[in-house]
Amino acid sequence: MGDSKYIHTEKTDWVALVRIVRHEILNALNLELVSELAEELLRLDGENDVRCIVLTGGQKAFAAGADISEMAGSTAIEMKMRNQFRVWDSIRLVRKPIIAAVNGFALGGGCELAMTCDMIVAGEDAKFGQPEVKLGVMPGAGGTQRLTRLIGKPRALELLLTGRRISADEAYRLGLVNRVVPSEDCVNEAVMLASEIAKQAPCAVQLIKEAANKALDADLQTGMEFERNAFYLLFATEDKSEGMRAFLEKRKPSFHGK
Repeated sequence: MGDSKYIHTEKTDWVALVRIVRHEILNALNLELVSELAEELLRLDGENDVRCIVLTGGQKAFAAGADISEMAGSTAIEMKMRNQFRVWDSIRLVRKPIIAAVNGFALGGGCELAMTCDMIVAGEDAKFGQPEVKLGVMPGAGGTQRLTRLIGKPRALELLLTGRRISADEAYRLGLVNRVVPSEDCVNEAVMLASEIAKQAPCAVQLIKEAANKALDADLQTGMEFERNAFYLLFATEDKSEGMRAFLEKRKPSFHGK
């Protein structure tokens, strides 16, 4: 268990459940919290007994946004020198899949944090949005980029330029979230999905995630070349031999990440 001031972690059967615990102000994301979260996710990425990660908040909020009190009096130069988004960039370095389990508000930085994860399971009461324009600013942790990639430019701009909140059902229809479940089942549903992924060959899982990310950043030919080289590389793993042998022997494989 790797607990800190704002982060609580528990591990069960190859899955790490990471909770943001700043519930008194709806898990507002201050610099210390995001730094602790990134550090914990990178730590878990190096743990051999973790194959998939679930990130969640509380019943009222996954994260209601950035802590505005840290920014309200800042100048442009102070914000630039603070370089606060460098920590956010490190979250993308995590090789293992991360599933966001979202109940309540996921607004501003909270929505950006959910989109930084690889998949989103939303409770029926979840609310998503990028309301920065209402404060005279804009997203800075990937909101314009990830939202546009996930739901397309016209729909993303509508949400970004109005600051409108959307329900879990609308987020599902737009392609922002993977599934919507009863709020009380949200975390368990995300853990079940993580457990299903954790049963697969770890090397293959990590390379599949890397290839999918490459699809967002590169042209088709570059992405195809990466995919094929990763495919060939997996033939050097013990898990490939075990998986194919188990298939031929009509039994469940036992993968060890080698």
